[in-house]
Amino acid sequence: MSTVGVKKKSFQWFDFLYKYGTLITIAVLIIFFGLATDNFFTSTNITNILRSISIVTIIAVGLTVSLSVGGFDLSVGSTASLANAVVISMFVWHSQNIGVSIIVALVVCIIIGLLNAFLVTSFKIQDMLMTLATMFVIQGIALTYTRGATISKNMIMPSGDYAPGSIPKVFGQLGKVPWIIIIMFVVVILVHIFLTYTKHGRYMYMIGGNPEAAKLSGIPVRKYRYLAYGLAAIFAGIGGIILGARVMTAEVNAGAPYLMDAVAAAFIGYSVLGSGKPNAFGTFIGAVLIGILSSGLIMLSVPYYAMDIVKGSVLALALGITYYKRKH
Repeated sequence: MSTVGVKKKSFQWFDFLYKYGTLITIAVLIIFFGLATDNFFTSTNITNILRSISIVTIIAVGLTVSLSVGGFDLSVGSTASLANAVVISMFVWHSQNIGVSIIVALVVCIIIGLLNAFLVTSFKIQDMLMTLATMFVIQGIALTYTRGATISKNMIMPSGDYAPGSIPKVFGQLGKVPWIIIIMFVVVILVHIFLTYTKHGRYMYMIGGNPEAAKLSGIPVRKYRYLAYGLAAIFAGIGGIILGARVMTAEVNAGAPYLMDAVAAAFIGYSVLGSGKPNAFGTFIGAVLIGILSSGLIMLSVPYYAMDIVKGSVLALALGITYYKRKH
């Protein structure tokens, strides 16, 4: 009798930590970094944290959509790199305006998303393995397209002439405060509403929970998986475009470093408020946790090469909690 009581109490503690652990961790980190540094609570630092997590959050929200149907799009980082290269090259190489440049970059991303969905649904290969393969393919396409070089204004072309186009100043505003933060919040809110309050979002969760049961219920599983991978690629593309607006160049593999942070944010989001499933609000909270960690560690002068240890540990903890909860 007493053993049962002890077990029940133990599970309640785990449930409490699972539900509120992320928020408690954020509160503890804020207090710790606030006491350990002089400028952590300044409005400038808070703005910097929100700006620094904007691109990660947008890409992570796309990853969250793929997770909602039981998928896992590992190619989002490479897709962001390609979108970054395409949008900047449209300005610099082809002298196009903002509308055309952004549309072309997004169309390329949609094609990537549909290709991912086709390969995953047609060949019945595990999503993570298939998108791991396409990640390298997309990365190679981006490298080939840019010829492994940085695309920037006034760059020297293979012909020896200077690039004819320039990057509009208006485009650069997308990568600055407040627009970069506003775009992030708009993406989070729209995807949260879509997944939580619409019929299509609920269908996606049903497919992610039990695809066979969803199929027997009459839900077009294949169609929704196409939609999920298409949206994941679009948001990765938006992240890449915003990255281009922020740095005003297209760096080689610029989006790749965002992959690990995006994966960590999406999986941390599983446990926020005990949702137990991928969700845009939780992903945003996960990105906030990573942003606060990065900002605080920089203020404490922790070497940049040691930060991956902390981020990797956070990701391992998030994955451990998520999969432990799923099995109990």
